[in-house]
Amino acid sequence: MGLTIGVDIGGTKIAAGVVDESGRVLRTTRRETPAGDTAATEDAIVGAIAELREGHEVEAVGLGAAGFVDPDRSIVVFAPNLAWRDEPLRDAIQRRTGLPAVVENDANAAAWAEATFGAGAGESHLVVVTVGTGIGGGIILDGRLLRGRFGIGAEIGHITMVPEGRRCGCGNHGCWEQYASGRALVREARYLARTAPETADRLLALADDRAGAIDGPIITAAAQAEDEAALESFRIVGTWLGYGIADLAAILDPGMFVIAGGVAHAGDLLLEPAWQAYLARLTGRGHRPHAELRMGRFSGDEAGIIGAGDLARRR
Repeated sequence: MGLTIGVDIGGTKIAAGVVDESGRVLRTTRRETPAGDTAATEDAIVGAIAELREGHEVEAVGLGAAGFVDPDRSIVVFAPNLAWRDEPLRDAIQRRTGLPAVVENDANAAAWAEATFGAGAGESHLVVVTVGTGIGGGIILDGRLLRGRFGIGAEIGHITMVPEGRRCGCGNHGCWEQYASGRALVREARYLARTAPETADRLLALADDRAGAIDGPIITAAAQAEDEAALESFRIVGTWLGYGIADLAAILDPGMFVIAGGVAHAGDLLLEPAWQAYLARLTGRGHRPHAELRMGRFSGDEAGIIGAGDLARRR
């Protein structure tokens, strides 16, 4: 098969691109997501596809949706940041574009991109952990994407790490993403800036002395400038990340973990404490092989587009 279109559908934006067989993105376009209006969201997707078809002969469409997708990769059962509830997205897009389509969870699509063309290429047993505002992920076992019996597997950000811990947006308490995500990183840095400002000189300077203005890029910049509060924030979040990875290793025994998403761009600031915590918590350590830990190759939008496009090719 030749070219496909991959569409990454999030709560704020729709990113789409033409993808070739080697995972290259030949052309892209973006739209804002009218998240509260299902018809308008569908119109935006169709408009993006129509734009990309101008000048490119495409054969299928892959739709990466931020939500639960049914086992037939047809219906978005639930999307927390969109108005979709049991939305027959595949049929709607096929009817309006005349192209065959598949629907996939967006994190699964991004994981497939890393497994096929990115940092995990060549590894048949792989877990991709996307660390952004929250935590998402995808699992590839024996070269196959693990979707689960009901199509909604690999929601790894909602493993309970601390019973009755911090309340999560999913409705539960103590989920992994409450301790090892971009949101958690900001929470730690703001707390340290308020309670121990003597350790946060650079952090506060970059935020104009307003702890509430501290965000992820500021924390990364301050950590690179050796600000102790920023470095400690990465150590705390990276340690929690490593704990969760060790738990996943005990269950899945992959050959590699790929850490992707916006927070992963901090590189060793995050990966080094994660690696140390993983090794310290790994069950049977010293008597078993351990998985490799790598940073992802692609940005979030790019990974979603490439993965959705390739999954459409393999539908």
